[in-house]
This record gives sequence, C-alpha cells and structure tokens, in this order.
Amino acid sequence: MDEARSREMSEPNRADRARLPSPRQFLKTGARLSRAAVIAFAEGPAYHSDGSVYFSDIINNRVMKLAADGQLSVFRADSGRTNGNLFDSRGRLVSCEGCEMGSGGRRRIVRTDLETGQVEVLTERFEGRRYNSPNDLAIDRKGRVYFTDPCYGDRSAMEMAVEAVYRLDCDGRVSRILEQPAIQQPNGIAVSPDDRFLYVADYNISPGGARKIWGFELDPGGLPSGQTLVYDFGVGRPGDGLRVDMQGNLWTAAGITLPKREGESSVNPAGIYVISPQGRLLDRIPIPEDVVTNMTFGGRDKKTLYVTAGKSLFKIGINVHGYSPFPPLNPGTGQQAAGQAGRMSRP
Repeated sequence: MDEARSREMSEPNRADRARLPSPRQFLKTGARLSRAAVIAFAEGPAYHSDGSVYFSDIINNRVMKLAADGQLSVFRADSGRTNGNLFDSRGRLVSCEGCEMGSGGRRRIVRTDLETGQVEVLTERFEGRRYNSPNDLAIDRKGRVYFTDPCYGDRSAMEMAVEAVYRLDCDGRVSRILEQPAIQQPNGIAVSPDDRFLYVADYNISPGGARKIWGFELDPGGLPSGQTLVYDFGVGRPGDGLRVDMQGNLWTAAGITLPKREGESSVNPAGIYVISPQGRLLDRIPIPEDVVTNMTFGGRDKKTLYVTAGKSLFKIGINVHGYSPFPPLNPGTGQQAAGQAGRMSRP
C-alpha cells in the first residue's frame, strides 16, 4: 500500500471526526468523567505597578509572582493557604490566609511590604476566636479593609458559629458588619470606586443554597445597609471573585464546565460575567478552564484583565478602565466614569 493511501485510511478528515458518535460502546453504563486529581488551584490575582502579578496557588500552599517580562517564580513558599490578595494604596500586598485544601492555614489577614519583605499581621481573631477561613477582600479609599470569612469543607475547626463579613479599620479595630442570615456564605467582595456601595458574592453551592450577588449602601463610617439583590445565578455555579470597573459594573468569576461536587451544575458556562449595578447581565468572557476563581485589572490604564482559573493565569485586553486601590490611574483617566460609578437601583 502506498504512503498516500495509508495516510488517507489512518487520518479521517475533519468532517468525519465531527460525525463520530459518542463512545457509548466503550464506556460503562452511567459513567461520568470526573477529576482524579488537582495539581494546582489558582486564586486571588493582584497587579503591581511594576507590571507583575501576584496570585495564590492554594493547593500547593504558595503565592506566585509573574514578572512583567513573563518570568514565573514563587514569591512565598509557605503562604498559610493564602486565598485573596489585593494591593493597598501604598503598594503593600494585603492577603487572606485561609484554611482550605490542606493543613497549615493560618486564618488571618496579613500585609507585606514588598520593599522590606516585612509581613505584618493585621488581624487573626475576632472577640478572642480565630477566623474561619478569610477568603477575599476589598479596600476603600480610606484604607479600610473589608474581608469575607466563610467556611468551606471541614467545619470541625470552626471557633465561630457564623460566616460573616468584617471591616478592618486603619486603627486596627475590627467590626463584624454582615452575617447570617443576611449572607449565607460570603465569598467575593468589592467596594464601588466612590465608596458608596459594597457588593458581596453569596457562594453557597449546597443544594438550595444562595448563589447571589448582594448590594449594600455604605455610609461614611463603612456600615452597610439596604440589602438589595443584584444578581441571582439560579442553580448554576455562582460568582466567586468579585471586582468593579470605573463605570461601576461588577465583574465576577462564575460558571463551571465539569461540576465537581453535589449541588454544582454546568447550567452557567465558565467565564467572567459583567453585570450592571442594576443587575443586568452585560457580557460574559468565556474562560477555557475550570474552575474560574478570580480576576484583577492591570496595565497602566487598567485595561488588561488577569483571570485565575484552575492551574492557569489568563489575560485579555478590555475596553473599560478597571478599578483597584493600587496602582492609581494616570491623572484624568477614568475620572468622569468614577463620578458616575456604583449607582445601584432597587428592583
């Protein structure tokens, strides 16, 4: 048989491959694909003014650094199961050390000075009890840190009976500002660019659990009120990480392709969902990997979106200015948008 004929028989064309039936004759009845192992779990990206991106790898208990030149390195080898990260207005890295995916979780909020390497513990207990597993954080223009403290997985180590949202003031005082039943399991969190609104992702993937984004008005003292439903993800995987752009729109990591536990559904495709403050779904940016966890805005104009998902850090250019406390936008950039940001109406 000549070589051309052999290749024709062994390599069916693309149309033939598309018509191949599903492999039922080779699979056990009722068999479903599942993950046998997870080798990395990326979370909590944070962009620095030098062009680098810091992000967590929770399952390997480390924080990674992607330099501006593309070099990837380990920034912190023992991260205390760090989850969310965010730079404050002075360029210090504030991190949520949690208690998920293995031992060694330190269950506290820390701040790292990148110039000196000094790590400062900002809070590790509330009213004498350790936090459950600090998950994600937001920082307002006054420097106050808002962080979520749910508990996913093993609940035997919980010292508190609630899963809540806290505010850490600049003088070190901590206040519990939201708790159950208003919020079931708070996860992603964001403050609007004008400090007028607080948004919280309620991520309870237990059957019948809340899978919603809530909005609250913030008073000058940082107290939320007037709880409003912004978006309901139904029975699909809800919003995880949460950020806002300079126009006040919410960006959240949601959806899943391959459900991994009871209560999860693939009805919401994996991606970054863009939602108006009034609750209208504006867009979805598909992300080709499970599980999409979080995002941050980067670049001098904050028009580069960095996304953590599974074992990967993705990036893509966008058409709007993102918002974060650091680095500041260039003078005049996005200021008009900032003045209109975060206007939330009630349904």
